[in-house]
Amino acid sequence: MLMSNRNKVAKLYYMPNGFRPLSSGDHVLCAVTSEQIPLEELRYWSVEKQEAYATAQISAQAHLPEEEK
Repeated sequence: MLMSNRNKVAKLYYMPNGFRPLSSGDHVLCAVTSEQIPLEELRYWSVEKQEAYATAQISAQAHLPEEEK
């Protein structure tokens, strides 16, 4: 039986210039909005927090100090 990666959340290890799959899937979830992000569209993540973001704006917001959010 073939295993499909469709509609499955991938687990990734985020690095400064890319990411490495730890488990197969076709998308990740935005850490802030829980929006599905297809792997081929993933552009924003935090190496330090090891989490993905759907947009640059969400990424910037996630890195603001708590009192500025």
